[in-house]
Amino acid sequence: MTETSTRATASDDGVAGVSLAPATIPSQGGPTGGHAESSELGGLIKPGYDLRLTNEDLAPLKKQTWGSYAFFAFWMSDVHSVGGYVTAGSLFALGLAAWQVLIALLVGIVIVYFLCNLVAKPSHATGTPYPVASRIPFGVLGANVPAIIRGLIAVAWYGIQTYLASNALVLLALKIWPGLAPWALRSEHGFAGLSTLGWAGFMIMWVAQAVVFWRGMEAIRKFIDFCGPAVYVLMFALAVYLVAKAGWSNIDFNLADGGLTLTGWAAVPVILSSIALVVSYFSGPMLNYGDFARYGKSFGAIKRGNLLGLPLNFIVFSILVVVTAAATRNVFGELITDPVETVAKLDSVTAVLIGALTFMIATVGINIVANFISPAFDFSNVNPQRISWRMGGMIAAVGSVLITPWNLYNDPTTIHYTLDILGCFIGPLYGVLIADYYLIKKRRVVIDDLYTLSPKGRYHYYKGYNPVAIVATLVGATVGVIIVFGASSGVAAYTWFICATIGFSLHYAGTAIFKNKVSVEDLPAAV
Repeated sequence: MTETSTRATASDDGVAGVSLAPATIPSQGGPTGGHAESSELGGLIKPGYDLRLTNEDLAPLKKQTWGSYAFFAFWMSDVHSVGGYVTAGSLFALGLAAWQVLIALLVGIVIVYFLCNLVAKPSHATGTPYPVASRIPFGVLGANVPAIIRGLIAVAWYGIQTYLASNALVLLALKIWPGLAPWALRSEHGFAGLSTLGWAGFMIMWVAQAVVFWRGMEAIRKFIDFCGPAVYVLMFALAVYLVAKAGWSNIDFNLADGGLTLTGWAAVPVILSSIALVVSYFSGPMLNYGDFARYGKSFGAIKRGNLLGLPLNFIVFSILVVVTAAATRNVFGELITDPVETVAKLDSVTAVLIGALTFMIATVGINIVANFISPAFDFSNVNPQRISWRMGGMIAAVGSVLITPWNLYNDPTTIHYTLDILGCFIGPLYGVLIADYYLIKKRRVVIDDLYTLSPKGRYHYYKGYNPVAIVATLVGATVGVIIVFGASSGVAAYTWFICATIGFSLHYAGTAIFKNKVSVEDLPAAV
């Protein structure tokens, strides 16, 4: 077993953790143990690290530099995406009044805030992305199980967000060139559920995102620093314009279908399921958050960024969504919960152009961050020496086309169904990691052992796999799928919570029962 690289440190919350010791990295294409310098955000590969478990993208970071604004901008882009607006708007179809939707959105995002702080800690403490941090509970080889599951989920989300961004491009094209309308009809010019014009818009957005991704992590960070604020400016302008045109006194915040809203105790179950829906929507970025938290210069900076970007930012965003949606009924004669469609109905071609481009840029930003970077790490983790971070991202991009994402997110019912299914798999992965890191390993990690295949390594378990973690994940996901297909929609809305609890409980109990069989040993205190 290699020499440990941990030392006791005082974290922002006063709890002892781990920090990164100096190390060297190999030359490009050379054997492990070289001494060439990496980029500022590159990883540190020590002598003795197994090449089957590491490359510069997966190794502990050389330097952690991101401040609070980087994480604030991350969440601004995520929250302000077209997908976030559409998901929030879909709550009106459940029969909730505007104030009830606001409660559901705010309670849900506060839960997400606390859960994100929990999942950020393992990756920040070790300076590693999620696939490497998941080696702590799953084993150095078993981590490929959650990595592949998460990678496939991210591919689905990547496709969905690309499709939503491409809608803005299609609507913009139709506004400028009305003669293209026949090519936007699936019945006349369509393939696999998407029109010819839709395919053109989707592939243009697909290529644009790949170009941004290919430039690297720092270029991506600078890109998202712009995206979130840009959408804020547009949404404020759109809300002010629609309210001025409708007249504040004429706006009716009763937005439920048919004008009928749930009242009293009848509204409580729907509000609770809406809160669960908010958590499910953010469950993907939440699980992926370690991929970005690893760059934080301190855990305090991460928490401050989360506070600004989630509860506080989401309050403003939620109010804007409700006000804008309410105004559309008076101005356009119908309730519109898609901001792209709202912009497309404006009289000014210039306004449509600016609005559509802004929403496209914002959605591209969060899509790259939340759904491109993460599967890039995941697929690279499977074979680090053959699959680079960039190649992993391109594998995800190709997969996003094959799943025909427009069929997964085309109406409120399908949206909720898609989120429930994804929650079945994301939930237990989250539960297992949290139970293992906080309760079983007590926040103590031997970083070097995450990169060794030696049977003496603390994360070798049984031939590199931890059966307890894998079984807990599979049982949680299976129960979730059964609930989605066999239970009522009210129960299915809670699949993320149910599956996370199952994964958490089974992993914790299983580790205690089968401790010797899976070679789990108590970690020494960090030194």
